[in-house]
Amino acid sequence: MAERTALDLDALAVSDRFQLFNFTRRDDHITYLWILRAMDRLREVHQVQVGAEDVAAALRELAGVHPDVTVPERGLRHRLDELSADGVVHRLDDASRAGNLASYRNRQSVYQFSELGYRVYQAVENVLGARVEDVNLSRLVFSDVLADLRSLAEANRTGQVEDVYRRLSRVDAVMEDMGRRSARFHVTLGEILRSTEASPDTFLRYKNALLVHMSDFMAELDRYLPRLDRAVHEVEATGLATLLSRAAEADERVFMARDDRLVDWRRRWTAVRAWFASDGTAPTRAAELGAATRSAVSGVIALLRQITEAQRGGVNRSTQLRHLAEWVFNTPDEGAAHALMGAAFNVRSARHLGAAHDDDEQIAPTTTWWDAPGVEVSVTLFRSDRAPSAGVPKPVRRNPGARSELRRRQSEDRAAERLAARRLAADGAHDRVLDETDTRVLLRLVTRALESRGVVAGRLRSATASDGGTVVRLVPSDRGSTVRTTQGSIHLPGLRLELAMKGT
Repeated sequence: MAERTALDLDALAVSDRFQLFNFTRRDDHITYLWILRAMDRLREVHQVQVGAEDVAAALRELAGVHPDVTVPERGLRHRLDELSADGVVHRLDDASRAGNLASYRNRQSVYQFSELGYRVYQAVENVLGARVEDVNLSRLVFSDVLADLRSLAEANRTGQVEDVYRRLSRVDAVMEDMGRRSARFHVTLGEILRSTEASPDTFLRYKNALLVHMSDFMAELDRYLPRLDRAVHEVEATGLATLLSRAAEADERVFMARDDRLVDWRRRWTAVRAWFASDGTAPTRAAELGAATRSAVSGVIALLRQITEAQRGGVNRSTQLRHLAEWVFNTPDEGAAHALMGAAFNVRSARHLGAAHDDDEQIAPTTTWWDAPGVEVSVTLFRSDRAPSAGVPKPVRRNPGARSELRRRQSEDRAAERLAARRLAADGAHDRVLDETDTRVLLRLVTRALESRGVVAGRLRSATASDGGTVVRLVPSDRGSTVRTTQGSIHLPGLRLELAMKGT
């Protein structure tokens, strides 16, 4: 069996696939379903591309057989366009169907199923046509699988390429069908066991056939499982790589490269091997199916014992409901009947909420509550009968680790700046290239000095500023000064820069 690749799809691809099911969620979904059935009826007679008139004619034919068919008088083309927008069908413009220029301008479109759209239609039909009576555990399949595995080994041993492909394809199809059958059977069995309390007669009617069916399946599985294990190892002994290469060679899927086909067949053989061949570390899927069936048999027997004891005692869910219905019917009035049903099913009376309108003057006092406009009611008031509030303030989140790290970085930065300030005072700012820390300290000192300078008698006087024990003086000069840094040069036209320690 091929591994399900749906798990490999991303969220966008999954959303696109789900969009194909949009027609099932529309109000007139039954009409859309009959339109697709009409297109499928036309497809069966090899009419792949159909127009709106062809679909309408097919709907009328279906209406002659099925009375509940809805034939839309108007909007059929619009519905087909909606299916095209969902991706279920493709819309193509067919100019040959236009009889005149006006018809051509109206886009005489034809429609055909898309590949995924037809799969969606089949999936919906399979769900609608599912019947409980169809589920079963096929015990006759084991002999066919054993014969196919032996024929597969012989075909690979003698070099019959096409026979290898046919036998391996058949084994893969049978395994996939058996897995699907077993899953449906156990799901349906669980549904039957869950609903037995409401309909025990149905379970008692089929209990013998159900137990015989599961017992025969387990007996056949136990008889064939060792033979199937040996048959799988015999196939691998003939050369697994050669077997898969021959299957990929004869595979006729033209849209897949040979390497992709080889990988796909290797994955399928791994799934077949997991069904029957045991490696000693984990049970086979067939053994797991047998264990699940044995557990189901035990559940059926336990439920049968429970139903038998309930019928012997005369008290079960059905008799309890009948007694309750009789009591309700014999109550003296409706109030007593409602009280009895409320006590039996724990049904409380409805709580009515009231709130004032934002503008009371717009509503007359004589207006009934039925005719008055509604008001918004908060969810808190509806659920707990309490007016909404902002609540208590949330506690401040504390992060001592981050705060200590910030303090450490700040201390390192301040120590580096103090060291840079002392270096500027000792070595000066000229005749060398200042690093980033020196530049930052110098710019801060120059900025403070420029902010503090003033004009005296129409001329700029010198300015002074200090930081961390370092003093900077900006003295007026005709030559100016230049300081070189790692990021570039700082020009101070008309000013001379002097650095010194405080107190010197």
